[in-house]
Amino acid sequence: MNSAAKDAERTSLAAWRARFDQHLKSEKRASPYTRRNYGATLERFEDFLFTYHGAAASLDTLAGLEARDIRAFLARRRNEGLQPQSIKLELSALKTFFAFLQKRASVENDAIEIMRGPKAKERLPRPVAAHDAEQLLTAAAIIKTSARKQPWEHARDVALLTLLYGAGLRISEALSLRQAHAPFGETLRITGKGGKMRAVPVIAAARDAIDAYVALCPFGTQRDDPLFFSTRGKPLSAAGAQRTMRQLRQGLGLPDSATPHALRHAFATHLLTAGGDLRSIQELLGHSSLAATQRYTKIDAENLLKVFDKAHPRA
Repeated sequence: MNSAAKDAERTSLAAWRARFDQHLKSEKRASPYTRRNYGATLERFEDFLFTYHGAAASLDTLAGLEARDIRAFLARRRNEGLQPQSIKLELSALKTFFAFLQKRASVENDAIEIMRGPKAKERLPRPVAAHDAEQLLTAAAIIKTSARKQPWEHARDVALLTLLYGAGLRISEALSLRQAHAPFGETLRITGKGGKMRAVPVIAAARDAIDAYVALCPFGTQRDDPLFFSTRGKPLSAAGAQRTMRQLRQGLGLPDSATPHALRHAFATHLLTAGGDLRSIQELLGHSSLAATQRYTKIDAENLLKVFDKAHPRA
């Protein structure tokens, strides 16, 4: 390989994007969801730069970008229908990539440092109501979400939803569990975002549901096998769990906000309503910042106002 070819390979954005993805996976321990979104943003940005400059982008291109160039990309994304919150996420992905390049490839760019995303209206979590959560758990045991659904799959769905609601797990955390974790004790050690470990209590209903599922499941003979399986004996995917949830909520007439993650929100909201303190809930959810947990207090305040409006004679 001649010198020009080596230089081209060294400055190739595709190669650096691959290194960045590996960095997110092995060093930052980012979730597959985060890696996929970051990768998609960087691909779009590289395609934009090709059109914007009329040539393939390189590390030198990134070093020479001005604030107006980055704003032009974000403006295009806004014109494509992206909402302010999503635009902020795209900018965050770019900033993280540039920070990585500064350390690993000595790419200096001051413009990206001064960029600020659009102000977005705060989006509060949308938890499933307690009654709806009970309905979902009951429906998971009886509603056929596929023509060939077997009893062990019903038991799996009940176990998964009970675990999400009863322990406040992220769907990725629940699906990362292995056969070695069963049978569950009164607490469960979870590896969350960024590889952060935490212990969560497991209620008796969740332990019983897991035991019932494991007894019926035809798969999983090794300790390192996944706990939750798909119909064909593959690891159950988040998309598969979300599809089941969608079919259950449609059968019950629940809103689109009734997602697997909404069960985690319900866990936190119902604990807070019952008198749980924020610090404890923060630990149980694995939030790195108390600010993320404090959003649930706003939901509780909104609910109190609704009750006030209905009940107070002068409301």
